[in-house]
Amino acid sequence: MAASSSSSSLPAISISNPFAHFNPVNQTPNIRYRTLTTRSSLTSQSQSLSSAKSNLLRLISDQNRGILTQSDPQKLLQITDAIDTIASINRDQITTDNSLSGTWRLLWTTEKEQLFIIKNASFFGTEAGDVLQVIDVEKRNLNNVITFPPDGVFFVRSDMEIASSQRVNFRFSSAVLRGKGWEFPLPPFGQGWFESVYLDEEIRVVKDIRGDYLVVDRAPYSWTE
Repeated sequence: MAASSSSSSLPAISISNPFAHFNPVNQTPNIRYRTLTTRSSLTSQSQSLSSAKSNLLRLISDQNRGILTQSDPQKLLQITDAIDTIASINRDQITTDNSLSGTWRLLWTTEKEQLFIIKNASFFGTEAGDVLQVIDVEKRNLNNVITFPPDGVFFVRSDMEIASSQRVNFRFSSAVLRGKGWEFPLPPFGQGWFESVYLDEEIRVVKDIRGDYLVVDRAPYSWTE
């Protein structure tokens, strides 16, 4: 009897090659596609942010630092919507590093106390000049300042701490009303926080604990006591 061939009765065995579907040549386009997509997304975000910033500056340009906005609810809504849009687009920016330091000058606000002083300074025989925030991140100092040219100034000193990537906590430490050759100290009166929802080399946009909004630019000078 002829011997049967064992090979004819064995089932076929297929060994899968784990590298069979790997093609290094095909990986480069995928990586390049992802890179281009990321760049395109960042470019689109940057363009949206630039457009939102320009829109905000246009809206506040004729509002006399916010005094006119107080009697114009529609304009107020437009401006706050513009700020909220910027905050949404820019939510991942870190704004509490050393770029926060500097002398910041008021462009527009909803803070009633500041606007009252600006609007009514003439009752005291003067007028309000620049309204400033002076921040030193390294020293953890914050001064809120209202100037009354040529010699008057009211400023509030605060200690501050960094709470998050955009939030700063502060506590008032003292206040001073100063004129030419005289100074009147006032007691500190509270604490709070603010969030810089946008910051660049030109402006900073802020929301605070009371729901107020603030837009400031970098002053062309440094204020010191």
